Amino acid sequence: MTTLFCVHPRGFNIGNDAIHVALRHMLTESFGRVVNLISLPATSRFEAHGKAGLTAQTIHEINQYADGVIVGGGNLFENGQLDVDTHALHALEAPMLLFSLSRGRIYNRTGKLVERTDVMPDSVIRALTQRAVATAARDRATFEHLGAIGCDRVLLAGCPTITLGEIASRLPPTPEADEGSVLLSVRNPSLMNIPLSAQAAVRPLIERLIETLTARYDAPVRLLCHDHRDIPFAATFRGLDYVYTGDVYSYLGLLRSCRVNVTFRLHSALPCFAFGRPAVHISYDERARSALETVGMGTWDINMMDGRTLEQVEDRLERLHELPAIVDQARSARWSQLRGVMSSSIERFRDAVERYQRGTREQGAHLGGDAAWTPTTRAG
Repeated sequence: MTTLFCVHPRGFNIGNDAIHVALRHMLTESFGRVVNLISLPATSRFEAHGKAGLTAQTIHEINQYADGVIVGGGNLFENGQLDVDTHALHALEAPMLLFSLSRGRIYNRTGKLVERTDVMPDSVIRALTQRAVATAARDRATFEHLGAIGCDRVLLAGCPTITLGEIASRLPPTPEADEGSVLLSVRNPSLMNIPLSAQAAVRPLIERLIETLTARYDAPVRLLCHDHRDIPFAATFRGLDYVYTGDVYSYLGLLRSCRVNVTFRLHSALPCFAFGRPAVHISYDERARSALETVGMGTWDINMMDGRTLEQVEDRLERLHELPAIVDQARSARWSQLRGVMSSSIERFRDAVERYQRGTREQGAHLGGDAAWTPTTRAG
């Protein structure tokens, strides 16, 4: 049996769980069987215990019994939410895959794109890519930055959530009361990396979007929260239901069965496109814009910072009949290529894992089955 560790975001955002579901699907496809996948949070910042990331403790454990380690997917190059001990990284013995990672800039007070204050240092990014058998960048902005800082063996792969349509039939049925929901996927403005004046404009924008959606569909709008930190914001809209679930399959079921979804969240837009459901995405940082451009949906995206968001949402809603053809074009022109890149990066990792397994079996054969067991020295 193959045992892998997967180091990925395990914080508040249900979108990260959607990425992980898609990754599991592709791993099973590539390995041809279910693999043991041990999930580790990328950082201990949001966990009650300290085992997280690529630290001396976790790398020691990986070396003890894992056949490989995957880091991703997620925007872990961007937000300082991957714990890395670069000294211990040199001792990692099992092959490593960096999968669907992203790094993007944010808007400063003048509306200019700038680096985040918590961005991962380039020296750490280089150390990770040098150790990896393959690096799959999620979007073009990340791909170009990695090339600019001298990282090699980097592939432009996109986000695995574009494959979720392949497993739509495996999702549990959506309760009848939740089918056909008119969704508005929100983000707490205080968590948006945009100028304070733009943050202040989010609430009135959402109020107008609610009015627009209610009038167009003659149905109540439900605010979809990806993160429990969105709830204090969503709860201020009196008389309006908000939906939050920590269960990724219930979340994906809501998206698969929705009537329409206007969303500030990348990982409700991409699953909707994959499921063939109508969605309109509003970007507020480079990461989301670049991800949508990478998968061929850039012309459908709306940049909140250009000041015409409501007008453009109304335009997209008026042209929803064009969306299936736009998605079909993206599938044929970009998705099939990106899926091939994702599959090839996982296959390269799989081959490295199988070589590592053969090597460890051969090296361990001389120990013999009757050797006395002695405890190993624990790292740290």
